[in-house]
Amino acid sequence: MKIVWRRGEATVREVYEEILDRRKIAYTTVMTMLGVLEGKGHLEKVADEKAYVYRPTRPKEEVIASMVTDFVSRVFDGSARPLMEHLIRSEQLTCEELAEITSAGSDAN
Repeated sequence: MKIVWRRGEATVREVYEEILDRRKIAYTTVMTMLGVLEGKGHLEKVADEKAYVYRPTRPKEEVIASMVTDFVSRVFDGSARPLMEHLIRSEQLTCEELAEITSAGSDAN
């Protein structure tokens, strides 16, 4: 998704080549993942001259919110607390970030 969002649109080959620059991956894996994202309604594909071109169907922020909500629901039974605890324990969320999130939450009230 990040590649398609950044580019605005992309073919399977373009996504594949960009990922391949960072790590080894099969072309068919990229094709399957883009198909899954299309099936979930995050991408649409349009036939071009030689290949399908994938485009985002919704803004990045909307898709991320939907994916996070789905993840928290499936993995943590709808509670974000275990996720936050994990992020803090694993040091993936710094004290500064936590303070920023906390102050942003209190500003909303």
